[in-house]
Amino acid sequence: MTQTRLYLTTGREAANRIFSALETAFEEDGWPIAVIEVDEDRDIHEVSLYTDGDVEDIARRMAEVVAEAGHKGALDREVLPDIDWVAKSLEGLKPVQAGRFIVHGSHDRDDVRPGQIAIEIEAGLAFGTGHHGTTAGCLEMIEKVVAEEHPANALDLGTGSAVLAIAVAKLAPIPVLATDIDPVATDVAAANVRLNGAGDHVETATAAGFDDPIFAARGPFDLIVANILAQPLMQLAPDMAAHLAPNGSLVLSGILDRQHDAVVEAYVAAKFRHVETFHREGWVTIHLKN
Repeated sequence: MTQTRLYLTTGREAANRIFSALETAFEEDGWPIAVIEVDEDRDIHEVSLYTDGDVEDIARRMAEVVAEAGHKGALDREVLPDIDWVAKSLEGLKPVQAGRFIVHGSHDRDDVRPGQIAIEIEAGLAFGTGHHGTTAGCLEMIEKVVAEEHPANALDLGTGSAVLAIAVAKLAPIPVLATDIDPVATDVAAANVRLNGAGDHVETATAAGFDDPIFAARGPFDLIVANILAQPLMQLAPDMAAHLAPNGSLVLSGILDRQHDAVVEAYVAAKFRHVETFHREGWVTIHLKN
């Protein structure tokens, strides 16, 4: 099927900001989005979105997101031959370092250095390659919380690519439940769990909400990680309280800087206390305890 590449060029900082905005705006569409460094010396980076959908409608939506992110230039477009552009775009994603973790694609498998905790993700259909500030912030926070608190079991709610569940399992040999409301994401998550050799510890499941019996069967959890969006996280505060073990920890992300206070207030109202916040590329990762 013929695909179209919609793209723009800008500096690194703006490219990362636009990439994050596009990932959020097109998360449910599943179109591959990539940032590629064109010229390091001149600080030229290219942000691309690949689609075989309604090009005019998607171009309009993309232009609105790009404009809101502060870019004033027009979008360019290119009609592509029948190539696996999901794989092609992922080739342009460099490995991401977050604490001791390095998240990489198969093309960078041989570049992992001693002492790094490698997570290999080919997330063409599910959110979470590590390149988004929310995922990187979560990885750093998870490393700190697991080292300090030694949880006995964990939940990755809205797992996407399962990168966070895999991270927990690589830090500690404990049971980790990884759930998502989208069965396609769950399938991707399960494949990534197998790819990373975490199948003995990570169980993936499709679950629409905390009413699913799997949460009662596997909980309460010492650690819950949820990289979703601010509004659903705020709505989930009472359910989080009901499923977190005493003195447990929450690691929440998918939250913009400007949404931080509202999310914390919602959880304080549910009897949580704020421990720490990491800021990454306009996004925050929040650590709370009950």
